Amino acid sequence: MAKKKIIIIGGGAAGFFCAANLDESKYDVLILEQNSDVLQKVKISGGGRCNVSHACFDPRELVGFYPRGNKELLSVFHKFQPGDTMDWFETRGVALKIENDNRIFPESNSSQTIIDAMTKEVSRKKFEVKTQAVVSAIEKTGEKFMVKSGAGDFTADYLIYCTGSSPKSLKLIQTLGHKIVEPVPSLFTFNIKNETLKDLMGTSFPHAEVSIPALKAEESGPMLITHWGLSGPAILKISAWKARELAAVKYQFEIFVNFLGISRDEVLDLLKDYRTQNPKKTIGASKIFNITTRFWHRILWLSKVNLDKNISTLTTKEVEIIVTNLCENVMKVTGKSTYKDEFVTAGGVDLKEINFKNMSSKIVDGLYVAGEVINIDAVTGGFNFQACWSEAWLMAQDLNA
Repeated sequence: MAKKKIIIIGGGAAGFFCAANLDESKYDVLILEQNSDVLQKVKISGGGRCNVSHACFDPRELVGFYPRGNKELLSVFHKFQPGDTMDWFETRGVALKIENDNRIFPESNSSQTIIDAMTKEVSRKKFEVKTQAVVSAIEKTGEKFMVKSGAGDFTADYLIYCTGSSPKSLKLIQTLGHKIVEPVPSLFTFNIKNETLKDLMGTSFPHAEVSIPALKAEESGPMLITHWGLSGPAILKISAWKARELAAVKYQFEIFVNFLGISRDEVLDLLKDYRTQNPKKTIGASKIFNITTRFWHRILWLSKVNLDKNISTLTTKEVEIIVTNLCENVMKVTGKSTYKDEFVTAGGVDLKEINFKNMSSKIVDGLYVAGEVINIDAVTGGFNFQACWSEAWLMAQDLNA
């Protein structure tokens, strides 16, 4: 019996992982990738180390990291979750490790290890990969798909669409009849010009809390001062959960920052205790909180408190101002910046149009959709890749059945 033909558009995480799991005795597979190299996002992820997944093995807990798609992914993760991802790579000779923050990386600390595992599997199956193959049109004629690309025109029995969320690729799937939820950026850092942060790039806070009162949003976690403003998990999480609302206000809003992540009363108590035990110290030389000396001096400067002032002579008003600047600091956000190279969007193919039992389209027979082209995204930490691996595996299992 002649093999059926599958075309995978998009040689990224979802497309390649699907190909690596397809049955070569049943299918001839062609991967069309518009860039000069496949798996480019995998290559740069995690600073070139590739944050493969996250050590969260309970699907109900795992879906909590996805601002969009959490309900739909529950059944998907029940069939293939981070433990299965680890198993898949490890049985192909890739040793993985779980770091202290539960992110999963290859022991080699090189994304190339992950890329090699997938490309080896695809070439062992003798599947064809064409790079610099920009797809310009897709048509469904009868049972067949006609795909026009810069690398030639091709026909297929099944089409797997894993292009990522570029406007062109969303337009292309729209021509097949799919509805698109307008994409907006997710996972971004906040641009802030504020004297509290000026010239303190690289200063980090392990347990910060940030809130956007206008959106009733708050998050906690590590935070970092950058050249542009604020970044780190606390900021990225709030940017992901409120991606659509922040786009609506054109990234102009107020945030409240608690650099210490403890309550105002606790901060006051720590200060009072320290003052009682060290009455002769100057305020500038006092190490009361888990912050750098440079940042402490900046807080004192903002609070108009002389560094050489004896701690025991601080007035109640001065103490109040210091505490406010530390844990109720109000800042104006005036824009956003992309987080490293890990550009993620909220938006894409409407979730109602996908069958999450197998990632097939409810609109077009023979079409499967996965990855960032769907209106699913996650916070940082390996979750976006996990969604790709799980969705891709489901598609392959359905086609292999």
